[in-house]
Amino acid sequence: MLFSLRFSILLPALALYLPCQAASDEEHRVVSDIEYAIVDGSSLKLDLHLPGAKNTPVIVWVHGGAWRAGDKSDMPLGRLVAQGYAVASVDYRLSVVAPFPCMIHDIKAAIRFVRAKAGEYGYDAGKLAVAGSSAGGHLAALVGVTNGVKALEGTVGANLDQSSDVGATISLFGASNLMTILSQSKPQGLKMRVPALQLLLDGQPDEKPELAKLASPVTHLDAKDPPLLLIHGDADPQMPPEQSQELAAACKKAGMTVQLEILPGAPHGGKVFFDDTRTALMKAFLEEALK
Repeated sequence: MLFSLRFSILLPALALYLPCQAASDEEHRVVSDIEYAIVDGSSLKLDLHLPGAKNTPVIVWVHGGAWRAGDKSDMPLGRLVAQGYAVASVDYRLSVVAPFPCMIHDIKAAIRFVRAKAGEYGYDAGKLAVAGSSAGGHLAALVGVTNGVKALEGTVGANLDQSSDVGATISLFGASNLMTILSQSKPQGLKMRVPALQLLLDGQPDEKPELAKLASPVTHLDAKDPPLLLIHGDADPQMPPEQSQELAAACKKAGMTVQLEILPGAPHGGKVFFDDTRTALMKAFLEEALK
């Protein structure tokens, strides 16, 4: 069991000790707009960011946008691609189109698709992680702790014979408990969170408690869940850092492998979450979790 709360000021030296499977910019190629499923006549697509090396681990990236906006073009893991990780950045049905749990069904369908196409694109689906930021961090965390949970599997896509399980999860400044998020939020956060939750759940958490619990990673934890890395800024005005702290504490109690990194002074997102130091942190975590 690993539970650490460390300030990132201690991390720069980490990069000096990490083995690096580098890929040049010329080797990094993107295969765009790959259809992974069709739902209600609409095409769901992903972009594959591929390093020059073969048989690399693969990360399914889930973009943010308060569950109601954003798209797969928001893919900030270029440094990891340059160090030998394939990344599949996925679009999913937003809450303005379909409420929860549709977006989880889509992401799990994308994972099954990515696993099915490993031979075609050359990465190693046996080393598959999910990651995301903000709303995407919440969805990534939920995917990571619901391996095999039938209520969230869905029947989206044509690869239902494939597993949607992941071997590691990275959640950056995401929600973890929709039953406590509003009480933890500051006024600025409430202005965004209340309408976003209304769309996500088709109601507020106290009006839809069972659905809110289903959508909350903290309610699905057990010791068999894959390792989880949480990164959150302590000056986040939109997503309370208490959400990541609450999830880390619950993971520890459940016997999970969890690592919590609090970034002093960091807001909601920004380059600091994807700089060389944080890239080294994520790479070290993935190497250990997926070995």
